Amino acid sequence: MLLLLLSSAAAQAQPKPGAKKAGDFTLAANGKTAAIFASGNDWPGVLRAARDLQADVQRVTTLTPAFSTTKAPSGKEVVLIGTLGKSALIDALVKQKKLDVSGVAGKWEVFVRQVVANPMPGVDRALVIAGSDKRGTIYGIYDISQQIGVSPWYWWADVPVKPQRTLLISAARHTLGEPAVKYRGIFLNDEAPALTGWAKAKFDGINSKMYVHVFELLLRLKGNYLWPAMWGNAFNDDKLSPVLADEYGVVMGTSHHEPMQRAQQEWKRYGHGPWNYQTNDTTLRRFWRQGIRNMGNHESIVTMAMRGDGDEPMSEGSNIALLEKIVTDQRQILAEETHKPADQTPQLWALYKEVQDYYDKGMRVPDDMTLLLCDDNWGNLRKLPKLGDKPRKGGYGIYYHFDYVGGPRSYRWLNTNPLPRVWEQMHLAHENGVNQIWIVNVGDLKPMELPISFFLDYAWNPDNIKANQVAAYTQHWAAQQFGPKYAVDIADIMAKYAKYNGRRKPELISPETYSLATGEWATVVSEYNQLLTRAEVINQQLPAADRDAFYELVLHPVQACANLNEMYYTVALNREAAKTNQPNTNALAEKAKALFAKDAEIKARYHAVAGGKWDHMMDQMHIGYTSWHDERADIMPAVMTLAAGAVATPVPAPAPPAADAYVSLEAEQYTKAINAGPITWQRLPDLGRTAGAVSAYPTNAAPTATPGGSSPHLEYRINLTQAGPVTVSAYLAPTLDFTNTTGLRYAVSLDEEAPQIINLHTGMKPGESNLIWEKAVANDIILKTSQHNVAAAGAHVLKFWRVDPGVVLEKLVVSKGDLPASYLGPPETNAPKATVPATRACYELAACRASMMQAKTTKWSCCKLTLSRS
Repeated sequence: MLLLLLSSAAAQAQPKPGAKKAGDFTLAANGKTAAIFASGNDWPGVLRAARDLQADVQRVTTLTPAFSTTKAPSGKEVVLIGTLGKSALIDALVKQKKLDVSGVAGKWEVFVRQVVANPMPGVDRALVIAGSDKRGTIYGIYDISQQIGVSPWYWWADVPVKPQRTLLISAARHTLGEPAVKYRGIFLNDEAPALTGWAKAKFDGINSKMYVHVFELLLRLKGNYLWPAMWGNAFNDDKLSPVLADEYGVVMGTSHHEPMQRAQQEWKRYGHGPWNYQTNDTTLRRFWRQGIRNMGNHESIVTMAMRGDGDEPMSEGSNIALLEKIVTDQRQILAEETHKPADQTPQLWALYKEVQDYYDKGMRVPDDMTLLLCDDNWGNLRKLPKLGDKPRKGGYGIYYHFDYVGGPRSYRWLNTNPLPRVWEQMHLAHENGVNQIWIVNVGDLKPMELPISFFLDYAWNPDNIKANQVAAYTQHWAAQQFGPKYAVDIADIMAKYAKYNGRRKPELISPETYSLATGEWATVVSEYNQLLTRAEVINQQLPAADRDAFYELVLHPVQACANLNEMYYTVALNREAAKTNQPNTNALAEKAKALFAKDAEIKARYHAVAGGKWDHMMDQMHIGYTSWHDERADIMPAVMTLAAGAVATPVPAPAPPAADAYVSLEAEQYTKAINAGPITWQRLPDLGRTAGAVSAYPTNAAPTATPGGSSPHLEYRINLTQAGPVTVSAYLAPTLDFTNTTGLRYAVSLDEEAPQIINLHTGMKPGESNLIWEKAVANDIILKTSQHNVAAAGAHVLKFWRVDPGVVLEKLVVSKGDLPASYLGPPETNAPKATVPATRACYELAACRASMMQAKTTKWSCCKLTLSRS
């Protein structure tokens, strides 16, 4: 029995069982289901989604509700579905004052669900789903589907439904209100070889047969906007694709460098002459005009202006005046072909890469066009509206990345996007008034299930998910896919593997990434293997029906990444051993080769899951990059072997740093937070490479002109054993100067000394040619240092001062001299022992046992856990 009480977009967990309460609507019980009725004059997409609800009830109960658009049903309880102004049935209920549509009528994508008594002759009660517009009604339908236990990922991730005999729906009036962001979407990109190979095998190409599954997923996730795949593909190749997109209710666009609803591939096929408006404007106008004709009346957002052919910058001879003329000419085409003023067709101008420079140098477009601001392709926003800027009619949008082809290294294989960082950056956008378009590059789509869900849910209502609720969101999501029993553990595993992948993209890992000498490499591998053990334990305890989905969503990425890291670690051990002819050198080489071979075996297992449904989806190369772009296949890292009889050289154990050589502090472990005026410090749990982070909010507050005194700062009480000079190293998230001024700043001081102001972005300009930026995004950190003098040994107060908004602190290290090189920095000194709930203890202990067996030890020091009975 399911009693449906959930009401928020962030709380779409598995519904809770419960006894029927007075007024509850019976959707299914005693071998019967309520009939579904809708007006035949409603939007085709609404009627199609209503049939999906019919199918979803059947998936859960094995019973198929009656569905009609002509013959009015009779019975005690029925489901009535319709759109205001399109359904005579719904409009009649409003006119009779039986249906309350206050807060619905005239709104964007709003639905209301309400139980209505005596809605029509022969019907005692109706569960009414009424939408303000086409998508409002569709979202109301899919809201029911989610709450009866059908995941939006039932097809794309093979999430099974849990059988139920009785489905009860609360009679309370229910609505999710209007979305905060008007257009919320995804971009299928960088799709060869994985998505392309899979689609070719399953659908004979990226065509309408594939896209209908994308459209349905997008709507079930309450998204509404799509940039289609464009590597060797054109959306209009299959003439049904745009027709079906419009029928489903999906707003179509084209990528940031494909203007006027035409794919880059279409220019390659049908264009003539150079992609150059100075020399070939007549041909380009003709080409663009056809794009608007193809668009017709389909709901679209038109990308405007132009970049160079092939997603490249325009020629050096291009200038602002020329680009402004291009936009003027394109808008004239829009007006002529749509037979309405240009400002009545939604348009965007993407300030991507060098195009932002044109804007910064003074280029302007009409006020009704949305300015699509962009990240740096690595999840760091480049620009936000300036404080005090006049609002734009077309507003602002964000183009974000979960996947990228480009420098310093392409990352396309698996999910490397920790949700706390996605939250922090998109919260910046929300707090600074960017609410017209949010679109994210999701690559092949398939490995990005969790971050896609989060991105679209957060876009719907950013205020509904606070920084300290991201973990709870992940738990709700895990419960939606696998039920509540293991949700906490599954969520923790998914969060951790994204965190581990985020601190260094798998494609960027090498044998040199982590330190062997400090034990850092061993710790990293142990963390991954503990995660793998936990995932394997859960996999064995899940019902067999859940295991395909669990492998796709949880076990495979953990398994693949644990193996990848152990391979590079083994190569590092091999190379180090070879330097001194150690006897295990050759054995380590053979182990590394076996781990490389195992990577291919893991891929084959993924391709075999669900009866081979996802064959080719993991074809992406990910081992052995020699440049930013892909090699044709994975390349085994070079290993060293020794000839028989090589004489080993004794290796002295490395001397550890003195116990008092440094003090390492995780940012969230501050002693005191000093707030001032509107500025408050917030912990950002689990954000960053090691523990959590801290930042000051709101991010749309003016900079602190003179840090010091009682201005906002954090205090850390530390003990230093010697007087003299020290270095304070600040580890900061690789946030960019989204204010586009002189760089974001913070200040630091010891005790009562004057704060030293430090700029995060000295010498940094986002882009592949800037080594400072490349290092920051590759390492997922900005490391800044300052020099101070300690007057006397003993207790001191280290202060971190807020200067500019958006600075995110992860770690502080105070050191007296050079420390051993490491990637993550010195571990926290005097770290409290981790406490895990008893419900997770068995997984942690199983992982520890696995580590002990691998290390051939009986010591439990590897676990480092304090168990509680919480």
